[in-house]
Amino acid sequence: MRVFCLVVFLVGGLWAEEDKGRAVAFAERIFGKNAGNQLFYYPTKTSPRTPAAYGYQFDDVTFQSGDGTKLNGWFISTLPGVKPKGTIVFHHGNTGAMGYHLGFCLWMVKAGYQVLMYDYRGYGGSEGVVSRKGMVGDARAALKYVKSRKDVDGTRLVSYGHSLGAAKSVAALGEEMVEGVRAVVSFAGFSSYKRIAKKMAGKFGHGFVSDDYEPKDYVAKIAPVPLLIVHGESDATVPVGHAEELFGAAKKPKTLLRIPKGGHSGALYQNQNEGRKKVLGWLEKVMK
Repeated sequence: MRVFCLVVFLVGGLWAEEDKGRAVAFAERIFGKNAGNQLFYYPTKTSPRTPAAYGYQFDDVTFQSGDGTKLNGWFISTLPGVKPKGTIVFHHGNTGAMGYHLGFCLWMVKAGYQVLMYDYRGYGGSEGVVSRKGMVGDARAALKYVKSRKDVDGTRLVSYGHSLGAAKSVAALGEEMVEGVRAVVSFAGFSSYKRIAKKMAGKFGHGFVSDDYEPKDYVAKIAPVPLLIVHGESDATVPVGHAEELFGAAKKPKTLLRIPKGGHSGALYQNQNEGRKKVLGWLEKVMK
């Protein structure tokens, strides 16, 4: 995201507001049509730590996306002696690799769920080159992989994404639902790539990305699987209006959980983890 903003600022800033169309055309000649799709991502190839740093047992796993791209993930077991309530596939946000996002899902292991974290193509130890279509396929492949494991109840799966991961997973399951998914959680997800690009870089940014796989166009197709949309009301990265647009486009059963004063990453931890407790309570109901 930061790279995208820098490029559009440098190129788009060369033109007056009324000439943004020419700026987009100029940028496309340099970078290619819809090049903002690629500049949108900020992957790293290394992770700062693994679940073992926090005392959790895990398997380092490899599986294939639909087009054969090899993806790397961590399958984190429940605590010793705990029977899994279900299995959560976590789709991480934009920056870094999965090791930067452990805090978003380890609490679910403590609550009794198995968790699969994984890196999209071009991220971490996964092969391939970052692309929007490919990453949507990666999200679906992760759910299909975990469903195939002998130590997983394939009828009790949960898709849980944060930010970019929420956008990818909503589009992936809207395009093709994976049998066995019992619940979908979108935390701080955006409704539209173009809308986010416009927020970051104005009309120039809006014209520099495509509208492929926009979550708002796919979210209705998740039904009848229950959907939970969680969003901090003070999220400065993805304003809460994105959650409202997604919720409006979704079909029942759907729930919108707004976190007062919640930010983009820490909303679930506020007020003694009140948001986390509400998410777990919702899961208990829909996973019965």
